[in-house]
Amino acid sequence: MQPDTGPRESADAPRPGDALLIVDVQNDFLPGGALAVPHGDQVVPSLNRYIARFRAAQLPVFATRDWHPPDHCSFRAQGGPWPAHCVAGTAGARFAAALELPASAQIVSKAQRPERDAYSGFEGTDLDARLRAAGVRRVFVGGLATEYCVLNTAKDALRHGYAVVLLLDAVRAIDAQPGAGARALEELRRLGARLHRNAAQSA
Repeated sequence: MQPDTGPRESADAPRPGDALLIVDVQNDFLPGGALAVPHGDQVVPSLNRYIARFRAAQLPVFATRDWHPPDHCSFRAQGGPWPAHCVAGTAGARFAAALELPASAQIVSKAQRPERDAYSGFEGTDLDARLRAAGVRRVFVGGLATEYCVLNTAKDALRHGYAVVLLLDAVRAIDAQPGAGARALEELRRLGARLHRNAAQSA
């Protein structure tokens, strides 16, 4: 059976047991950052609308962030594939200034060990435990970048038994390999994630 991917608000309206999960909306992934995602800043207004909806419904908001040591294994200086980015405590590691994270948002730091990378917000963190403690059964996922940290975080959420709603208007891809973002979305669809676009953004 194919998963339902329609845009109906009734199916995707936040309800008890839901959480908003924002992935790595940090300065280094925005235009001008060390590892910029093309048009990455465009996710911020959409995410702010979702934040407002979740806050109005008194539902939890979680935000993951890369929080690397200066000698992280993913950096080119250490033989990794990426330029140095999101070094803990630096301006590049801060959340986007325009992102309206509430004071109650739970921040999850990942990839903090020099020798280990982590694309998923679940890998090497207590995200699963925090979600379960909050009574979460379904996560609405948006952020950066579609084919890397968003993909892996959403896949791990499914693997841990959460229902996943992927917010199409709140993700952007690097697309270093053309079509990589679209392939990531199709993979998530096949795995059972619901792909949702805000009705106001669906034209």
